[in-house]
Amino acid sequence: MKKFRFRKFQVYQDARKLILTIKNFSKEKFPKEEKYALRSQLWRALDSIILNIAEGSDRSTDKDFALFLNRAHTSLNEVVAVLDIALDLEYITKDDHAKYLEKSELLANQITAFRRKLINNF
Repeated sequence: MKKFRFRKFQVYQDARKLILTIKNFSKEKFPKEEKYALRSQLWRALDSIILNIAEGSDRSTDKDFALFLNRAHTSLNEVVAVLDIALDLEYITKDDHAKYLEKSELLANQITAFRRKLINNF
């Protein structure tokens, strides 16, 4: 299906995997009282990553798309901040924290590289 080109981007596919992984992890590890607080914030930030990639992909210029990739990256920053809070509150272990930070960093690098490619095209 050519209409939804964002689905072919590796960064989109990898973001989908990270989102699923972290959502499932947070369901298990975050306490029930965080369901409508910290976990909810985490999930909104995760959703925002992929939604900005999708929305930006159909913009009329690469410059516009790059702006949405920047928004996706800032949402990923928010995910990392929530993971830091979860570590501080001892909801997650240092090992889990490090594992998800590494996965987040890989996605951040992909978003940055894709954004640079777009920026260099205009």
